[in-house]
Amino acid sequence: MNAFLYDGPPRDDAERGLRIVRLANFVTPVSGGLRTALRHLGEGYAAAGHEPVLIVPGATASDELTGQGRVITLPGPEIPGTGGYRVLARRAPVEAVLADLAPDRLEVSDRTTLRWTGEWARRHRVPAVMVSHESADGVLGTWGLPSGPARGAADALNRRTARAYTRVVCTTAWAAAEFERIGARNVVRAPLGVDLDGWHPSAADPRLRERYGHGAAVLLVLCSRLSPEKRPGTALETLAYLRGSGVDAALVVAGEGPLRARLTTQARSARLPVTFLGHVPRRADLAALLATADVALAPGPVETFGLAALEALACGTPVVASARSALPALIGPAGAAADTPQEYAGAVQRLLATPAAARRALARTRSERYTWPAAVAAFLTAHRASATVLPSGDGVDGPRGAAGSTDAGVGAPS
Repeated sequence: MNAFLYDGPPRDDAERGLRIVRLANFVTPVSGGLRTALRHLGEGYAAAGHEPVLIVPGATASDELTGQGRVITLPGPEIPGTGGYRVLARRAPVEAVLADLAPDRLEVSDRTTLRWTGEWARRHRVPAVMVSHESADGVLGTWGLPSGPARGAADALNRRTARAYTRVVCTTAWAAAEFERIGARNVVRAPLGVDLDGWHPSAADPRLRERYGHGAAVLLVLCSRLSPEKRPGTALETLAYLRGSGVDAALVVAGEGPLRARLTTQARSARLPVTFLGHVPRRADLAALLATADVALAPGPVETFGLAALEALACGTPVVASARSALPALIGPAGAAADTPQEYAGAVQRLLATPAAARRALARTRSERYTWPAAVAAFLTAHRASATVLPSGDGVDGPRGAAGSTDAGVGAPS
């Protein structure tokens, strides 16, 4: 299907430092999984000797050096009703930056509004990777499209995506399935990871249970963007079923989004013990919350990986996830899968029946299967880029453009 696309220079070129330009939409200062993945991958690319450059939308233009490499922000409009998501809506400024940067590799994390970048990369003989962070037919389904039309529309979109890029990177077999069913032959697997030091059972803080637990015996946690595709209302309905079954449980919600006001009203009307924290900016605080909770809920039905769930496992907290998502395969025996609120409640009760030490040890062990170094290596393999680049002066050119360079001149794009 993709034989006509440029697949890069000979292998020797992959051994030098490459400028890997990454583009992403739907990233905000309070967004979760995608922002985390971009940061860790960028840090890993830089540590391997490459030069990562990230282009994202924002309210104003900026160009700065960070731990994940250079981050260029271009002005992009906010999408109404999404709680702050912005997109790189204007093609010309993005093309101008790409032309100035002259990337060796392109990595795109949006297969809708940025799909044109695949054609740009082909014209400029730049190997390009599209990272599939969501299920197309799943997202269309959450928007109310019936399963048949949703699948047809997704297949059409995925065919265009697979043709446009050198490779399509999927983080799980579940995510790859919708490309495999259309016969795409350029799909590669590259799982994401978790910082096993930053997310750890030792972060547990009994004071958080006292502060947010409403005096209940069981503390549930939902760490999610509060938007329709994440189905956060399922967590509140699960809590209602548990309490109706005699389980003394409370729920704490970490995350922001367009549904927060509605969920707050729902909890208040049903007299449910729910604490809404909004966005939790400090990772240490979020790790403490995840490590303190008894069970984490992940009700999003279109999750292709689920970093928040993996972070909960790393903190020693089992997860009950949507049976329709990729998460059941990720969490394995360290949690459970469910579909309806009743099933979620039943799964929580079964997990609580296991001694705390055993269920927490199993969760932590499961998370140790996924590390960021392994994820970075898998993504670099997809790019045909070396995981270890010799520094300049050892006979191999280092990354093009010294640290701190702003030679692309994009501080104030039009």
